[in-house]
Amino acid sequence: MDNRPNKRFLEKRIGVLMGGLSSEREVSLKSGAAISASLARLGYHQIPIDMDADIALTLKREHLDVVFIALHGRYGEDGAIQGLLEIMNIPYTGSKLTASALAMNKIASDGLLKAHGLPLPKTLILTQEETKKIETLQLSIPLPFVIKPVSEGSSVGVSIVKSPEQIKPALETAFRFGTKILLQSYISGMEVHVGILDEKPLGAIEIKSKGTFYDYDAKYVPGMSKHIFPAPLPADVYQHVLDLALQAHQALGCKSYSRVDLLIDSEMKPYVLEVNTLPGMTETSLMPEMARECGIDFDALVEKILNTACTEHEDKSCPSR
Repeated sequence: MDNRPNKRFLEKRIGVLMGGLSSEREVSLKSGAAISASLARLGYHQIPIDMDADIALTLKREHLDVVFIALHGRYGEDGAIQGLLEIMNIPYTGSKLTASALAMNKIASDGLLKAHGLPLPKTLILTQEETKKIETLQLSIPLPFVIKPVSEGSSVGVSIVKSPEQIKPALETAFRFGTKILLQSYISGMEVHVGILDEKPLGAIEIKSKGTFYDYDAKYVPGMSKHIFPAPLPADVYQHVLDLALQAHQALGCKSYSRVDLLIDSEMKPYVLEVNTLPGMTETSLMPEMARECGIDFDALVEKILNTACTEHEDKSCPSR
């Protein structure tokens, strides 16, 4: 790759937002550090920023021309920081406010994806009051099932419940992150993730986790999962998975890049689980791995994402073309 910086961004101040206030802070710091190092290698003027409650003052003080968002989870991936950046007229990478908010809220995203005819696991939405009587409820989803928070990423707060005695601790874990939880049918099968870049699928990668499922440790601890690219699926199923992932990305209005998570059951039927609008960019993250397998090294990936900031946010603060 040509490592000379894009002329549009020469002398421009690029803020890399990382860290933040969510449960995924440590992962975000790693993503941000990797992105900052890449921008530095490419010759850009990058400014690492650890987001805190004073972020508006920090952004104003730094006089940024564009922001590369390396945040994960609440306040970074849910539309909050996107809204602030739009108010401040600062172009940023990734999806816009509405798509970010929809994708992060699993109730909202499930409803929209279903409306577009995409296949999803059967899901119940439960409040804390309703779950007090869960043992006596006539649930339409039998064991085993999955209990998860409504608005968390990186599998934070997710439990696979296989027996009645596991229900209470799983609920307690999920309710630490909100007042509503999702109870979802458990689909046993192949875990597949599709990277979307520039409105095109990069391909599908299979994940074989050493744990029960692709949880936080499997995502971010080296050696805790095995990745197979391309996913070993029949050609027609593979293409169907790519098509579903792109449809999910577009249904939520996502832009630039995303990662779509799916499960394939024993009958080769795929189910869409969720769309991640700011997928991890760490050494073990799937998005950089899929890009690399497609001939796009990490620096090229970072630059491609950076270049979309001004494509999606046309205003006077964008570098001249």
